[in-house]
Amino acid sequence: MDLRAALLVLLASLSVVPQSARAQSESPAARMPSRVIRYEEDRDALRRYWPLSVSEAGAARMREFFEGELASLRNIDFDGLSQEDRVDYVLLRTELENELEQLELRAVRRAQTRALLPYSSALLAVLEPGQRLEPRDPARLAAELDRLQVEVRDAREKLGDLARAEKRSVVLRAAREVEELRGALSKWLRERDGYDPLFSWWATKPAERLREALDAHARWLRDEIAKVPADDDETIVGDPIGRDALLAELRGAWIPYSPEELLEIADRELAWCERELVRAAQDMGLGDDWRAALERAKQDHVAPGEQPALIRELAEEATRWVEEQGLVTVPALAKETWRMEMMTPERQLVNPFFTGGEVISVSFPTDGMDHERKQMSLRGNNRHFSRATVHHELIPGHHLQQFMASRYATHRRVFATPFWTEGWALWWELLMWERGFQKSPENRMGMLFWRTHRCARIRFSLSFHLGLWSPQECIDFLVERVGHERENAAGEVRRSFNGSYGPLYQIAYMVGALQLRELHRELVVAGKMSARDFHDAVLQGGNIPIELVRARVGGTSLVRDQRTTWRFYEGLR
Repeated sequence: MDLRAALLVLLASLSVVPQSARAQSESPAARMPSRVIRYEEDRDALRRYWPLSVSEAGAARMREFFEGELASLRNIDFDGLSQEDRVDYVLLRTELENELEQLELRAVRRAQTRALLPYSSALLAVLEPGQRLEPRDPARLAAELDRLQVEVRDAREKLGDLARAEKRSVVLRAAREVEELRGALSKWLRERDGYDPLFSWWATKPAERLREALDAHARWLRDEIAKVPADDDETIVGDPIGRDALLAELRGAWIPYSPEELLEIADRELAWCERELVRAAQDMGLGDDWRAALERAKQDHVAPGEQPALIRELAEEATRWVEEQGLVTVPALAKETWRMEMMTPERQLVNPFFTGGEVISVSFPTDGMDHERKQMSLRGNNRHFSRATVHHELIPGHHLQQFMASRYATHRRVFATPFWTEGWALWWELLMWERGFQKSPENRMGMLFWRTHRCARIRFSLSFHLGLWSPQECIDFLVERVGHERENAAGEVRRSFNGSYGPLYQIAYMVGALQLRELHRELVVAGKMSARDFHDAVLQGGNIPIELVRARVGGTSLVRDQRTTWRFYEGLR
């Protein structure tokens, strides 16, 4: 045997490690990230198999899965884990407990709509067993479909008084569930029709009539009962979840304050903003009239076509500033790869300002808008508001944040929370204010407008979900207390309550920023670490609740059944 062959044999023998030995040598640190990844994949596989929100069988299967995962997790030797693995353990346990609680809350909400869809269980009994195209008797199937379409058509007459007495939000939720069932029926039919001649001969026509009946039922609920037709982009209804559900959401997000305490925090922060607004107005020579000062700042906008150049200038300025201050590491590729696009007029109805990340999407008037909307968009996206927004969306805000999150602790993406996502971007607005990023009273007005806006988000979103305010009252509050253009205020409220955001999303900006402010005080201001090391550590630990960022960066102790305890707001310890 020559030397090369002998070396190959030796290397092969060294690589063969018995499975038992490999499992014994695997460290807890290697097992926890793998377990989190496996959990996410298993959960998502089940959700793809049971995609319908109205499915009771799907909910039962998910409950079984979460309970099994939670029981299995308890077998891990928590005391033998490193701090990073303890963080993963606590995150996963919280995730499982929260998923189980959310299933219970969804069951309560489903019970509210079930009476408006009395046929849903029977329809699901037809659709759900067919995911693997099991054989069915086409004639019996056709008879069941025909019976169901009659039941759906009769439902409107039978449900008239009951539906009219129901809350508008519940009626619209029921309409969305009917549309979900109609979509599932269309998919079910598409995957069978034409492939099985007997199925097509017997079942296609009854299925099409059933689909038409479901479509008519959804329109009846929307148009005649809720008075919000599908093409109505203006009316804001929302769906308040109530105090108990808010408390469950807060527990799952690691926020130890009640909704009422958070409203008090919002009011305290809002009062600070109003004092600073008056100071800025005085420095602009306008006395205590901060609304006049805000109006002057709104008038300072670029001409049509010039907004992209302003955004590039502001982005480069903010990046230079954080690097010169030595506040955070900014990879060269992050600076190179962000992009810009202009927002469509339709999207500006629900987002009258910017959104960001790798792509910053810029709101600005288009030539097709009517004159009043053009003026409001120009004023709402002026130089000073934009100066306080661009760094929030790009660097050091969302773009840098997303760039790092896709490269570090990626297994923690399943635990993503808006308190980390939005809190990080808003924390920079607070820190840059403290370090004098603003250069003029008008700049201060721009930064204060957004800070006031984030405080107002806590007040109006919690008040809505507690059942205290209507959407119109939320709009009025944004106009009167923050200084929003009315069209922009309506867009903000519409976006908050149209179902695309969770109930805590709008409070997460300021609350997450206040958490990071307190953690910065504990670690950086106290001299335990540099600002750069602090910010880099937050970014490299993944998207997780800030209290658990505190555990991994600050080394606070954790126990197996750790609950949220960190009272991070100085005025409400």
